[in-house]
Amino acid sequence: MTARRVVAVFLALIMMSGPGVARAVDPPPAPTAPPAPAAPSAPPGVPVPAPASDVTPARLSYLNGEVSFWRPGAQEWTPAKVNMPLAPGDLLYTGPGGNLEIQVGPRAFVRASEGTHIGLDNQEPDFVQFRLTAGHAALDVRELAAGHAVELDTPHGAFTVERTGYYHAEVTQEFTAFDTHRGGSATMTPAGGAATPVAANQQVMITGTDSPRVEMAAAPPLSAWDRWNYQRTDYLLQPASTQYVSPAVYGGEALNQYGGWRTVETYGSVWVPTAVPVGWVPYSTGRWIWDPRFGWTWLDDAPWGWAPYHYGRWVFVGNYWAWAPGPVVIRPAYAPALVVFLGGGVVVTAGRPLYWAPLGWGEPVIPWWGRPGFVGVASWRGWGGPRVVNNVVVNRTTNVNVTNITVYRNVHVTNAVVGVPAERFGQGQVQTTQISQAQVQQLTPVHGALAVRPVAASVQPATGSAAPPPAAIQARPVVATRAPHDQRPALQAQGLATAPAVVPAAPPRLVPSPRAAPPSTNAAVAPEGGPARTPRTVPGPAGQPAPAPLERKQSTAEQAAPPPPPASPKVAAPPPSRDAGRSDAPNASDARRDKRAVVVPERNAQQPPSPPARPGQEVAAPRRMPPPSAPPPVTQRREREEARPAPAPRPPQTAPAPAERPAHAEPPK
Repeated sequence: MTARRVVAVFLALIMMSGPGVARAVDPPPAPTAPPAPAAPSAPPGVPVPAPASDVTPARLSYLNGEVSFWRPGAQEWTPAKVNMPLAPGDLLYTGPGGNLEIQVGPRAFVRASEGTHIGLDNQEPDFVQFRLTAGHAALDVRELAAGHAVELDTPHGAFTVERTGYYHAEVTQEFTAFDTHRGGSATMTPAGGAATPVAANQQVMITGTDSPRVEMAAAPPLSAWDRWNYQRTDYLLQPASTQYVSPAVYGGEALNQYGGWRTVETYGSVWVPTAVPVGWVPYSTGRWIWDPRFGWTWLDDAPWGWAPYHYGRWVFVGNYWAWAPGPVVIRPAYAPALVVFLGGGVVVTAGRPLYWAPLGWGEPVIPWWGRPGFVGVASWRGWGGPRVVNNVVVNRTTNVNVTNITVYRNVHVTNAVVGVPAERFGQGQVQTTQISQAQVQQLTPVHGALAVRPVAASVQPATGSAAPPPAAIQARPVVATRAPHDQRPALQAQGLATAPAVVPAAPPRLVPSPRAAPPSTNAAVAPEGGPARTPRTVPGPAGQPAPAPLERKQSTAEQAAPPPPPASPKVAAPPPSRDAGRSDAPNASDARRDKRAVVVPERNAQQPPSPPARPGQEVAAPRRMPPPSAPPPVTQRREREEARPAPAPRPPQTAPAPAERPAHAEPPK
């Protein structure tokens, strides 16, 4: 090859790699602009957060009764809202009759009953961390990938879950009780203590914080609320829409309930919502909220408003709108919204408005969120079908210059483009303005970040105030393996106030993470679907059998509660009381409680736990330490549990009716 030809080839390569040009791949490569800054370094043993674009946010998937929400940057507690994507720093509180559900994986859910204060502290692709400072929480994990973990931090200890199972935690000022069921096992780490395995079908109770007392016992029977959790998860995992939507897409159960599937030429299987008003268009009934990881995010008012607004594309067929999920993909990528933003010289009201329209079949989203090198680069997130640019199908190796993407099919659908004045964008419920097609012609696509900053109202999912939890509950410190994610830099970058509007929580008591240790052999039951094994329980002194559950008395209403009827897949009911339906246990003497207790004073914090037993090997009795001066508050626990009211009734939701509610007195409305 001659020197002149070599120079010509070199110049051609330089021109092809100019700014704005990227290959049509997902995830997109960084353009040849200034390189992205290196990932922040961290001390040895401290994990570096993954990019936000690699995480599917936890989803607030069910609400019943009074549930309050707070996000850093807000000025007050507001009512929570279904389908709110949660971010680290978010707090939730269930008031009278309140129940909530948080989806943390395709087959994993966290639920809380009334009087519960729970928050999301960290979320990485393989790690989710919650804090629980009061109340009851259940963790129902039907699927958990190898190397992934869910951590529940309480004032008395941190609980790390790395396998499937059902887990129940109760937190009071005096103690934390943690139960394992359905083959689940966990690791408990108290403040100043060593990590201790909690085997299947066991309960651990930690009393005190400075010198914690730890009791191991057999797990108590499932309550009516526990059984409702089982049936609720069974309902959500029914394969209603899996033939059309990836199981990794949350909210698939709502599609069959609020719409129907059709087959349309060119688009294949599409979903059409029912009961929408005449003239309705996607992305017109809801609000724009600000997420500290994903920026501007669409929160729709519809109960089905998760999957169709974070995955797939919308198409206009004849005279109706339909959602096209495209081919099923194994790992669909979440997007905060799938729209094209439009700006220009159109002025309808005071101020310059900002408009948007839903992306059409196969069209790319131009991210306004994410890391440098990701913003402004064409991406086909949440889409596995053909890729369309300016109404032309392109292949995955086609170079796409985002500044040349000017044609979006849905922009030209009548009334599909809606907007608000820029000064009102992200400041509450959207009161959209529609414009004529002649005015639409004056708009141009926005390629990249939006020139709109959030305000305090931008982080609130709803308007109005809600009851906050008691100050003592908010300020209660927890035991944790990681410090909560610090959102202050993101808030400061957006000009949001960093001073908390809630009672600041005390710093957590950090303990070593048990995930760094070799895998425990204390797993009593194989993962679901595998062969069952004989459970290994923690014996009492001198080889005695495992102790009975920690005793508690049934209330009169619990004893009179009728047995639950068979579950109905279409009939819904609010969750029952947390402790309804538990069987009574014979009273035991204080001496028996002392015999089964395993005391872990702070002065013995460095003592390692006993090694797990091999099959057929007896386990030596644990070393008994002198009991503390005060016994565990079992009596106070019984009194508190018997006084718990049942949740208030509510119109049917998307869950089956697990049982008739116990005959508790209804709370005041």
